[in-house]
Amino acid sequence: MKRLPILSVLALAVFLFSCGSGSEETKTADTTAAVAPAPEPAKPVFSPFKVMTVQHHVKNFDKWEAGYMAGDSLRKVYGIGPLVIGRDMKDTNLVLIVEKMEDMDKAQTFAKLPALAAAMKKAGVTDKPGFSYAEMIRSDDSPVETSDRLGVAHHVKDFAAWLKVFDAEGPSTRAANGMVDRSLARGLADSNMVYITFAITDMAKAKARFASPDLKKIMTDAGVDSPPTARWYKVVK
Repeated sequence: MKRLPILSVLALAVFLFSCGSGSEETKTADTTAAVAPAPEPAKPVFSPFKVMTVQHHVKNFDKWEAGYMAGDSLRKVYGIGPLVIGRDMKDTNLVLIVEKMEDMDKAQTFAKLPALAAAMKKAGVTDKPGFSYAEMIRSDDSPVETSDRLGVAHHVKDFAAWLKVFDAEGPSTRAANGMVDRSLARGLADSNMVYITFAITDMAKAKARFASPDLKKIMTDAGVDSPPTARWYKVVK
């Protein structure tokens, strides 16, 4: 008679323990199921923008750069902001500046200002600057390890036909030849004027590719109807 209560108590304890364990396992399973992986951040959508490119020689790069930076407030008045400053690889006193602009008419007015001519002269610009205006339709500003660049400019018969051939060649083919796509722009005054920028990961391969008969044939088939202008330079800012 004394053992029955003890057995009953033990049975009840086992039952409660079993119920408790099952409850904990259910809670853990539910918690695990409720955790979802964090969504990857969406890549920003690219929006075309307008650019003005300026090219000229300077006496001393450091002096010129200081003068250029001092003119930032004047550029802002005309809707212009610096984007890239580069120096030619062979002639480091040949400077290439790419600037964002809000409006081509305002930028052209800025380019003709006597105040700009005076500021350039004071900064040591030694020749007449060349200006060009384009719309950037592709741009990759993700970090790259190299500051070496190749800028190519040429005219085409038909931009849409040229672009099909360019895309058919593909960025992977160009990358295998040391040329990584960075930007593509069309002229604003002449939409069949094309400007392409590549980051150079292998200088020997890139120069060999640019001079190759294969590339010349591709360009001919694409409708390039002017000798391409190539500028090999380093991004310094």
